[in-house]
Amino acid sequence: MDDSSLKALLQHLPVSWWETDEQWHVLESGGGAFADPDTARRFLDRVREETSLPERSRRQGHRLVRFDGRTFDVNWPLAGGSSRGHRGLAVEVPEPPADLRQHAAFADFADYAPAAAFLRDRDGCYLWANHSYAHLYGTTPEQVAGSRIEDLDSPADAAQFRALDQEILSRGKPVRHTLTYHRSDGTTGQAAGHRFPVQENGQTCVAGIYVDITEHTRAMHQRREAEEHLRALRDHSGLPCALLSVNGRIEQASTAAADLFRTRLSDLLGRRAHTLLAAAPELRRLHLAWEALIARRVRRVETSALLLDAEGRRRRVQLHLTTVNATGARAARVWAVVTHQGLAHEPRPPLTAAQLRILSLLAEGSTNGEIAASLKLSRQTVDYHLSRLRDLLDAPTRPALVARAYVLGVLAPRAWPPRPAGAG
Repeated sequence: MDDSSLKALLQHLPVSWWETDEQWHVLESGGGAFADPDTARRFLDRVREETSLPERSRRQGHRLVRFDGRTFDVNWPLAGGSSRGHRGLAVEVPEPPADLRQHAAFADFADYAPAAAFLRDRDGCYLWANHSYAHLYGTTPEQVAGSRIEDLDSPADAAQFRALDQEILSRGKPVRHTLTYHRSDGTTGQAAGHRFPVQENGQTCVAGIYVDITEHTRAMHQRREAEEHLRALRDHSGLPCALLSVNGRIEQASTAAADLFRTRLSDLLGRRAHTLLAAAPELRRLHLAWEALIARRVRRVETSALLLDAEGRRRRVQLHLTTVNATGARAARVWAVVTHQGLAHEPRPPLTAAQLRILSLLAEGSTNGEIAASLKLSRQTVDYHLSRLRDLLDAPTRPALVARAYVLGVLAPRAWPPRPAGAG
């Protein structure tokens, strides 16, 4: 049969054919699918629109095109095109069942979705899988389709997946769950998603869509471990420590911190930290350091502070402040840890600058004469100050006076030459 006879035959059949040049301009067309040339031209415009979209069919060059309530199986370009360009052919096909159209729409949507999706019949044979699902097995969707569960998974995994499929088929309801599977490289992964029944070609099949949560699960496990280690450090290290919000409210605290302030842990949580500080010369410097931490100008600060417990007693401590969750413009929280602490004492008259300087020189080993010469004071004035200091600090001798100055936090515990704890 020559071309003219074939074209005459096609004029009486529900088909449409056309031939285009290299620029896809229509050179010739025909067929009996449409009653007038305008309708045929609109159909070709629709085919060109469909062709410009990403390829969605399972066979190269084939696609289903819906037009004016009718469905056409379009093959363009058609194999064996002429030297002038490309040929195309569209054959009207019966309307697919509603469930098949729904599956096609689902497949079009899920083909390139990041979630892994599949469709299996009741015998465990894959009818369809998207790229994400095939990627889990290091293959392509075309290789997955037609294979069985045992072709891709280990016997143990295959038995697990078949049991899940049978549960879906017997219950007839979707199930959301998390499962463990073995990857192609031998490692173990986890996936979370839904498995549900669908109707395909008159039979009930099983479809599933899953998200790989392996890395998420590993990250959550590492986070739980870190939190457990932090709780162990907080509760069993013996260090008084507390987690403070940006407005200075205590969110977490160790039992050692509650003991330090002579209160219950439940009473300490939620309290504003500034209510636990006694007035001291270095208090303003502590506030400035706190502002620098919250603004992320610094990550850590080590300073001294004078704490006030529930019984009204004071205690000089060495305080270590460190920011946490500092990913934005401001720090989210601050850990406060007491690394050294002095002896708790009743409020006493503040020491003068001269008395603090005398204590520092005395701790350094200076004699009364050397102290008098260094401060340009008389020996009598130095003797008076030392006598006054022994009364204030309840220390009968010079060595006891130095020792009391350290345990009460008057002198900085880790500084040499000795200096007052509140000094910069």
